[in-house]
Amino acid sequence: MKSYEENYRIALEFSQGSAEGRLEALRRAVSAQGAQDGMGGAAAHSAQDSMGGAAAHSAQGSSGGAAAEFVNNHIHSIYSFSPYSPTAAAYAAKLNGLTTVGIMDHDSVAGAHEFLEACGIVGIGATVGFECRVDMGRTPFAGRRINNPDQDSVAYMACHGIPHHNIGKAQEWLRPYRESRRLRSQLMTERLNGLLSGTGLRLSFEGDVAAISQAQGGGVITERHILFALARQIVKAFGRGRGCLDFISKQLALPLGANAAAALLDAGDPLYEYRMLGTLKAHLVGRFYIDAGAECPDAFEFLEFASAIGAISAYPYLGDVADSVTGDKTSACFEDGYLDELIAWLAREGFNAVTYMPARNSAGQLERIMRLAGAAGLFQISGEDINAPFQPFVCEMLAKPAFRHLADSAWALIGHEKAASRIQPDAPGQPAGTPGAQAGASQGRADKTGRLTDAPHGMFSPETIKAWPGLEGRIGYFAKLGRGQI
Repeated sequence: MKSYEENYRIALEFSQGSAEGRLEALRRAVSAQGAQDGMGGAAAHSAQDSMGGAAAHSAQGSSGGAAAEFVNNHIHSIYSFSPYSPTAAAYAAKLNGLTTVGIMDHDSVAGAHEFLEACGIVGIGATVGFECRVDMGRTPFAGRRINNPDQDSVAYMACHGIPHHNIGKAQEWLRPYRESRRLRSQLMTERLNGLLSGTGLRLSFEGDVAAISQAQGGGVITERHILFALARQIVKAFGRGRGCLDFISKQLALPLGANAAAALLDAGDPLYEYRMLGTLKAHLVGRFYIDAGAECPDAFEFLEFASAIGAISAYPYLGDVADSVTGDKTSACFEDGYLDELIAWLAREGFNAVTYMPARNSAGQLERIMRLAGAAGLFQISGEDINAPFQPFVCEMLAKPAFRHLADSAWALIGHEKAASRIQPDAPGQPAGTPGAQAGASQGRADKTGRLTDAPHGMFSPETIKAWPGLEGRIGYFAKLGRGQI
């Protein structure tokens, strides 16, 4: 596993210029490494399979009793907020020892094709998705704080396993939500400038905030862009160390704990601005936040779209927060108080999966979400949210027997994308032996909820469910497909 500083170096080296330039730099780096550490062999193999399905992995499967296998299906890139380009994310994931990795940007899949190509170059399993916030106003959870720290009645949802021929369709569907979020971000920047009045600091939305985003390339502008721009201005005005600490604690009057204060005093930290961002996210956002509205699709609209493109709809479990691992959340109650009701509703409405992060929750929380998801027949996906260079790619908890099934889930996602993707809109792209392969090309099939899907060979299509009614058997099949074992 690489150090945070090494990961940041990778981010800086492979996140500049165009996607084509980044990919070419990666090819050169992999070629230069050659057989020195085995990277060249993996890359050569993956040239035959751009999904990395048969790339070397550290275990034979969660039931094989072999060594642990590390996966991560929730990596943000520069197209939402992250120091990592899609190319850098793929390379860092490989060098940190992951066997599969997934891109999961907010409101965008602009980096998906670059990411898939980069994963093919380094020889690592890859999966594609996006994360967005949805309006829960027409659900039983209207008015509640769900899994969004900033707003009631709004929940984060994840769209995993997007068939590759539908990546463009997903990007277009998300476009009006990105545009609405940009407008709200501009209004929030102005509101923040009101708070900064008299401090000598002022943010230009275009020059400071939008300029550090990839909005022109199909990315989104988030609250983190606003806060990172502010962190840069604070450092420029007051210098790292005591000056920043005094400004944040006295002029902004933010309540700093001992760890946050110590981080602000560490002027030599190469990740200084990112650590300051965590403090600002935890304690300042609420002062200038404007509720999201038009940028949040209705929950049922999201579910309908995910099904229509053959993707896997998932609810990201947050859980009540006592002590934030990432430092960007304050202690608060979220969905734990009504989790049984929520999981039952998700299953009843036709959501496919839940996601959770073993390193971010207590043992009791994890036992409960796994038990409830299993009883409800929901697919379980894991991914440790990465949007800063000090966040580790590897979740060591995946080595524990209780979480070994999450490696198979990651490979099953990859198998799903293989089976559901096709090159031409009316040509089946499933490998031989895929459940329902004999049915041929199909569009507009209805899933178990009656919603239409154009990916009849994915994990949750009617054909596949007929062939493999049990979720466990389906996961096993698609995990083997993802690994290239069938």
